[in-house]
Amino acid sequence: MELAVISLVNTLVLASMYILVALGFALLFSIMGILNFAHGAVYMIGGYICYGFAVQLGINLWLSLLLAVLIVASFGLFLEKFCFRPFSGNFDRTIVVCIGVILILETTVNLLVGYNVWSIPEFASGIIRIGAIHLSAERLITFIIGGALLLIMVWVINGTRTGQQMQAVSQDPEGAALQGISIHRVSALACFTACGLAAVAGSLMGAYLSLTPFMGSQMLVKALQLVILGGLGSIGGIFFAGLVVGAIDATLPLFISGAASQAIAFGIIVVLLLFRPQGFFGRKSG
Repeated sequence: MELAVISLVNTLVLASMYILVALGFALLFSIMGILNFAHGAVYMIGGYICYGFAVQLGINLWLSLLLAVLIVASFGLFLEKFCFRPFSGNFDRTIVVCIGVILILETTVNLLVGYNVWSIPEFASGIIRIGAIHLSAERLITFIIGGALLLIMVWVINGTRTGQQMQAVSQDPEGAALQGISIHRVSALACFTACGLAAVAGSLMGAYLSLTPFMGSQMLVKALQLVILGGLGSIGGIFFAGLVVGAIDATLPLFISGAASQAIAFGIIVVLLLFRPQGFFGRKSG
């Protein structure tokens, strides 16, 4: 029973973090029409900035998280204005820019920290006992923060004027512009939000697991899996795919150790796509 509960908690923690990153990735794709392959590197940078404030400067951990999110989200504004906007509509050049951002961020971190594996201190220490079941407070707080942010994002997208403008731009940019919606402002806000969410996930995962200069590559793969498996343009699909991928990643290591579990997990996702190429909530073309 305890093993099942722990597996469920791990599933929810991983799923919430995967969805946070994938949601930002999908937001940029739907609004700006770009595949931001640098999104994983932004996630990684968020974790290291939080670590720098909390461990190296001795700032309060929660304040360090807030500062990391604000800095990385502001970096998103820089990316939108100087890296993405000048090449709007040019898919090839945007990809090259994203690759350049990845190389700059990963190389910079690698030169500064080497290949050392660091960890952010726990945001919540101790064990919570529910009857005979023992749960890590760190895992619970990670899920609570992730879940709360996801609910807020769903409300913003579906229940606010800004969210309606985002949906309008994603569906018909020219029509939205004719209605007086500033495409650049919406794009900047989307990039700000997406990078901020990635920073939250990077910081929380840096405490839940560890920090490495190339951790972003693994998370980028997860984000792509969620977006494709859920169905392009489907927020609900991303949530469902996040639970599926999170469950696979949380359960398989209990029975299969090492890289084999990751390979099998990827194989399961490939099989799912063979039966459902358009994703869980996508529509068949034609």
